[in-house]
Amino acid sequence: MNISGINSASMINNLSSVQTKATGDFAEQLANVTEKAQESKDDAKLKATCKDMEAMFLNMMMTEMRKTVQKSKLVDSSKEEIMTSMLDSEVTKNMASAGGIGLADMLYRQLRIADSAVKKPQAP
Repeated sequence: MNISGINSASMINNLSSVQTKATGDFAEQLANVTEKAQESKDDAKLKATCKDMEAMFLNMMMTEMRKTVQKSKLVDSSKEEIMTSMLDSEVTKNMASAGGIGLADMLYRQLRIADSAVKKPQAP
């Protein structure tokens, strides 16, 4: 068995390059994981904001629709308006969280496209 080609200097250089490569790969992977975690956190915030926007839109639409209905004479109109407003607010929040009319999804997709265009620089 001939081992004359192996010396301690080449082994140390080889070990050093392997350690540097491992450290670089780990740091890169850690940075990628951190970036993805931040993106998923931002995505969750964006989705929630889009759902809130849809709920607000639905509430405004419901309020305008209620104006077309005749008022009841059985209950004081100011009390009825307050209760109806509260009911509409909760119903529209539930509608938006259940999928609504698709406005939140459309807003989310458009904002993600715009966000990715801003984050990625265009190649010349």
